[in-house]
Amino acid sequence: MELAQVRLLVTDFPRCYRFYRDVLGLKPQFAAEAGPYAKFTPDSGGAGIALQDRTQMAQVLGELAAEASGYRSLVVLRIDDLGRYCEEIAARGAVLVHGPAPMTERMRVAHLKDPEGNLVELQEWLVPRG
Repeated sequence: MELAQVRLLVTDFPRCYRFYRDVLGLKPQFAAEAGPYAKFTPDSGGAGIALQDRTQMAQVLGELAAEASGYRSLVVLRIDDLGRYCEEIAARGAVLVHGPAPMTERMRVAHLKDPEGNLVELQEWLVPRG
């Protein structure tokens, strides 16, 4: 397991994007000022900070759309075998609220909440990241 990113769910994506890029000086992995997603990786490598439009995340979660509008952040963990890991954590008491399901043609995801109600996203990359 690897910490992939801490993702901030935002309402005013362009403004937040410019803040992290222009004010804090973080370098985006790709130009995406209009959103709905961007990732900033620190010079030292490792996990980064990502921004995602809150409305888009609500659409991903489907039945949790109304509730998702209140979320501010989520922790993203990269998992090698998502199906197996989800079975393991379910046996230990985790309750998945979404997935495992395709997010894109390159990855599958699952979502759950911690005891305080914070979102956790589990990712499995299906093809090597480029």
